[in-house]
Amino acid sequence: MQLLLLADTHLPRRAKDLPSEVWDQVDRADLVVHAGDWVTVDLLDALSTRADVLGCWGNNDGPELRARLPEVARRTVAGVRLAVVHETGPSQGREARIDAAYDDEVLVFGHSHIPWDTVTPRGLRLLNPGSPTDRRSQPYCTYMTLDLPSSAVVLHRLGA
Repeated sequence: MQLLLLADTHLPRRAKDLPSEVWDQVDRADLVVHAGDWVTVDLLDALSTRADVLGCWGNNDGPELRARLPEVARRTVAGVRLAVVHETGPSQGREARIDAAYDDEVLVFGHSHIPWDTVTPRGLRLLNPGSPTDRRSQPYCTYMTLDLPSSAVVLHRLGA
């Protein structure tokens, strides 16, 4: 299973649309995972017409998105327990906090716009794909692809 991992798209505030490379990945993905900060339902609707979507709401998402998406989304994909949440708090101490709060195998999160790929002491994989539309202090806009069940992750840099 090929998963496309997105977060912090902030459409249409940070960009009018996703980059064409990301839309190409949407069409190839078995599942699109979005870790919040969509901003409007337009992207959720557009993605849902082209792919299976698993997503959660973020701190910039209003009542319409919160009515359609959970704070934490979960699904077992290719035998792997996957969770999606927007915010996990400060980077310092993240692994210990997450180990105490989640019993999943992979946790996709957003909020910081900073790509992240670590494993907690008990073995939970933490992935933040960054943002494909708002790089903030990062050198590139980014997204990730994840193959399950192998757990092979690729960080894609846009405009690199």
